Amino acid sequence: MDATDGLAALLAGPRARGAFLLRTVFDPPFAVRIRDEAPLTVLTMARGTAWIVPDDGPPAAIGPGDAALVRGPEPYTVADHPHTPVQAVVHPGQHSTDPGGAPLCAELDLGGRSWGVRADGAAALLSGTYQLGGEISGRLLRALPPVAVLPADAWSSPLPALLDEELDRDSPGQEAVLDRLLDLLLITVLREWFARPDAAAPGWYRAYGDPVVGRVLRLLHGRPAEPWTVAALAAEAGVSRAALARRFTELVGEPPMAYLTGLRLELAADLLEAPEATLAGVARRVGYGSPFALSAAFKRVRGVSPQEHREHGAHG
Repeated sequence: MDATDGLAALLAGPRARGAFLLRTVFDPPFAVRIRDEAPLTVLTMARGTAWIVPDDGPPAAIGPGDAALVRGPEPYTVADHPHTPVQAVVHPGQHSTDPGGAPLCAELDLGGRSWGVRADGAAALLSGTYQLGGEISGRLLRALPPVAVLPADAWSSPLPALLDEELDRDSPGQEAVLDRLLDLLLITVLREWFARPDAAAPGWYRAYGDPVVGRVLRLLHGRPAEPWTVAALAAEAGVSRAALARRFTELVGEPPMAYLTGLRLELAADLLEAPEATLAGVARRVGYGSPFALSAAFKRVRGVSPQEHREHGAHG
C-alpha cells in the first residue's frame, strides 16, 4: 500500500490550470515581496541561495537543489538576506511594482518566462504558483506548514532541471506541459516532505499505508459519489463494520462517513470555482441527490451556502 496514492487522489480533481511559472534571476542584494494571494507556491533554487521570509514565522534558507513549498494566501518575501529592504512587490494577477507602486514588469522582463536584472545573475529561482483555491485541496493545504523546505540531500529528481529547460521553450501545448510538470514536482516534493520523521504527516496520509483503511480511503477518493455506507465499505475491505469504524477513526481521526462528507464538500467547493459549473451538476458529481441536499450540507458544515462560497471565490 502506497501512501502517495493519497496525494494523487487529492490532486486528481481540479489542478494547475495555466499555472504561473517563472525563473527569477537576481544579484545580491535583492528582496521581492510576494503578495499574490496564491494558495500554494513551489520553489526550487537553480543556483545561488535565498531566504524565504514569512510575515509570521522564522526565515528559511534555500540553496542549490533545495525545494520549498509556501502556503498562502499570506504574503512573504524572497531575499538574499532576511533584512534586505524590499525592491519589488508581486501583486495578485502577477503584476509587479516597486515598493512605491511604479510598474516593474517591463523593466525586469528578461524574455520568455524569465524575470530579473540579468539572465546570468548570481541567484536563479524557479517558481510555480497555483493561482486558484480550487486547484489544490484544502485538506492538503491544512496539512502543510506555512513554509516547508526540502534540502537537496533529502531528495533527488530530474524534474527541476526539466522544468528549467521547459521554461525557455515556446512550443504548441507548452502551457499544459508546464502545468503537468508543476503537478509532478509538487507530488514529488510532498512525498519526500511527508516521509521525513519531523514532518508530522496528517492521519489520512499515514492511513494510506494501512491494508484496511488504505483500501477504504482509495474507494472514497476514487468514487466519492457512490452511496457508500459503513457496511458497504467494510464488505469491500473484508472486515466487520465495527472493526472498520474503530480502525478508521483511530488512524484518520474521524469516522468514515464524517470523512466522506468532508471529502464530498471539499470536492464540491473546488468544482464550484469553475464558472460553468451548475449546482445540480456538482451535486451529482459528489454524491448528493439534489442541489437542495448539497446546499444544506454545505451550509451546515462550511457555514456558507454554495452561492456565497462561489461569490467569495470570484471576489476574494
